[in-house]
Amino acid sequence: MSTLYPEQQLRRRAMAWALQLKVNPKRVDIAEMPKKWGSCTSDGVVTFADELAQTDKRFQDYVIVHELLHLRYRTHGKRFHAMLSALVPDWRELERKRLRSNE
Repeated sequence: MSTLYPEQQLRRRAMAWALQLKVNPKRVDIAEMPKKWGSCTSDGVVTFADELAQTDKRFQDYVIVHELLHLRYRTHGKRFHAMLSALVPDWRELERKRLRSNE
């Protein structure tokens, strides 16, 4: 059992993915985000919803990878989706399930 708070675990998970993806976010924040799970600014600040820390690890990975890939690919183009699919093969299913549970 980890002694880290859920938000700290989420930040640590994000930084581990950043190393694997070879991207360097300027900052990783955890904040209240009632309408979305994450965001990435053009200057490299990645923010995750505090509620994301309470979701399952597979969904966390999807959101983390999605936002970190924006440090390399600004838009949701072919390369973005190819990388996302390579790293989180079931991302479409995860996204559908999460959208359904938020309706």
